[in-house]
Amino acid sequence: MASERVEKRAARQTRVRRKVRGSDQVPRLSIYRSLHHIYAQVISDDSGRTLAAASTLTADVRGGLKTARDLNAARAVGKSIAARCLDKGIGQVVFDRNGFLYHGRVKALAEAAREAGLKF
Repeated sequence: MASERVEKRAARQTRVRRKVRGSDQVPRLSIYRSLHHIYAQVISDDSGRTLAAASTLTADVRGGLKTARDLNAARAVGKSIAARCLDKGIGQVVFDRNGFLYHGRVKALAEAAREAGLKF
């Protein structure tokens, strides 16, 4: 059962990755959602580097959270990644949902990053 779920997510991930590619000018905002935490990375596929990262484990996000599993945590990560991108001069990204469905915590992170000034 678990292997089927993993395989389906891998297929969605490959399908999305065919269309979504980050460059040095417009990097890719990739997210990962586990049961306990949510992670976000801004990646340049041209140079193969991570330009910015934030998660519920980083100190600035972790401090104000009651739990790392809810929508408020995802919103906090979205605001944090947007702030880090804007500090580095990155104003626009392409969103990579990484095979996860666009609802719940994934959607909350994306909307919070948009509200904080990041363009998708």
